[in-house]
Amino acid sequence: MEFRLDLIIPELYQLFLIGALFIQTIADKPWMPRVGKWLPWCAGVGILISAESLDLNGLILVGSYRVDPLSQFFKFAVSFGFAVAVLNATRQPTLEKEKHCEYFMFMALSAWGLMILSSCVELISIYLALELASFSLFPLVPLRSGEKKAAEAAVKYIFFGAAATAIGLFGFSLILASQHTTYLIDLMQKPWAWSEAPMAVAGLTLFLCGMLFKLALFPFHFWAPDVYEGASNETSAYISTLPKLGAVVVLIRLSMLLKPGLEITTILALFAAISITYGNLAALVQTDVKRLLGYSTIAHAGYVMVGLTAGTREGVAAAAFYAFIYVIMNFACFWVICRLATDGRNLKLDDLNGLYKRAPGLALVLAVGAMALVGLPPTAGFMGKLFLLTAAWNHGYNWLVVIAAANIAISIYYYLNLVRHAYTKEAPQGSPAPIPYPVFSLLWGGFLAALIILFGILPGLVFKVLLPS
Repeated sequence: MEFRLDLIIPELYQLFLIGALFIQTIADKPWMPRVGKWLPWCAGVGILISAESLDLNGLILVGSYRVDPLSQFFKFAVSFGFAVAVLNATRQPTLEKEKHCEYFMFMALSAWGLMILSSCVELISIYLALELASFSLFPLVPLRSGEKKAAEAAVKYIFFGAAATAIGLFGFSLILASQHTTYLIDLMQKPWAWSEAPMAVAGLTLFLCGMLFKLALFPFHFWAPDVYEGASNETSAYISTLPKLGAVVVLIRLSMLLKPGLEITTILALFAAISITYGNLAALVQTDVKRLLGYSTIAHAGYVMVGLTAGTREGVAAAAFYAFIYVIMNFACFWVICRLATDGRNLKLDDLNGLYKRAPGLALVLAVGAMALVGLPPTAGFMGKLFLLTAAWNHGYNWLVVIAAANIAISIYYYLNLVRHAYTKEAPQGSPAPIPYPVFSLLWGGFLAALIILFGILPGLVFKVLLPS
C-alpha cells in the first residue's frame, strides 16, 4: 500500500504550527513576534489548506488511516474551529503572559489529535488519537490565574478522563478477544447481537465510553458544567466545541457496526433520551451563563445521538451537520461572553441586562446564537434539528424523536432567557460602562452569526457534502 504525503497535508501543516509554537516556547526572545500576532493568520491559512483537501480519497498506513470526504470535512471543521478559538483567546485576561505560547501549543496539539482522529478506521489508532486530543486539553483548564475553581475543574476533568480511558481500554480488550480484529471494515462483517457475540457487545459498549466522555453524553456528563465554570471563558469555548467534532466522527465510523434494534443501539438511544432531558431540565435553574451552556451541551450531545441511532445515511449526515453547526452556534455565544467579561470573570444572567444599549452588536450576535441553539427558524439550528428528527423517524425509535421534540420546547425558556436579559431588562443604575471592544471583534462575531443564518437558509451547502455515496 503506497504512502501518499499529499493525503495528510492538513495534518502536516498543523504539525508545523505545533513545531513553531514549541520553538517559541523554549526560545522566546524579545525580537520574536508575539504569538497572538502571527498564530491567527497561520490558523486562517490552515482553513484554506483544509478546504483544498476536501476532495481527497485514499487509504494509507496499512489500512488504518482513511482519507475520504467525511474525514476531510471534519478536518476542515477542526481547522475552522481552531482558528476561531485562537482569535477568541488572543486577549485572554486571566492567562499570564509568559504562558501564552504553552497555552496555544497545547490547543494546537489537541486540534492535531482531532484531525488524526477524523481519519482513523482502526481501534488502536482511534484510541491513540483520542488520547492525544484529550491529554492536550488537561493543562489548559487550570491556566486561569486567581481562580481556585480552575484547579478543582482540572482535577475533575483529569479523573473523569482517566476513568473513561480505562473503561474504553477494557472494552477494547473484549472486542479484540471476541472478534479477533481491530479494523472497522472487518468488524462490519462480524455479528453485534447479544445472542451471537455477548463479549463483543459488552466490549463495544465500554469502548464507546471514551467517545461519550468527549461528547458529554449521559452517563459521562458530570464533568461538563464544573469544567466550563472553572476554566477560563476562552478555554471553555474551545472545550465545549472542537472535542465534540472528534467524538462525533468516531461515533459515525462506529455506527456502521450498528443497526436499529440491536442492544447497543437501544442503549445509546436510552442514553440520548436521558441526556436531552437531564441537560435541559438542569439548565432551567442556572444563573451562571457558562454552567447554563455546560448543561445545554449535555442536551445537544443527545440530539446528535438521535441521528446516529437511525442507522441511515441521512441520519449520519444529519449528525455530522449538527456537530458542525453546533460549533458555530456555541462559539457565537462564547464570543459574546469573552468580549463582555473583560476581566475574565464568569458572567451571570444579570450581567447581560441592558446589553442592547451597551453593546447592540454583541446583543444581536447573542440573540442569533441563542435562537439557533433553541432551533428556531431561519437559523441553522432549526435545520439541524429538523434533519435529525426526520432522519430518525420510523426507524424503530419514534419514542426518542418524541422526547427530543418535547425537550426543544423546554429549552426555549432558558435560551431565550439570555435574549430576555439582553433586550428587555435594564442595567441597574450606576453600573460601570463596559470597556469598548475593537470593531474587529464585532466583525468576527457578526461573521459567526451570518454563518448561522446562511446555513439555516441554505443547509444544502453542507448537508449534501455529508451524505454518504
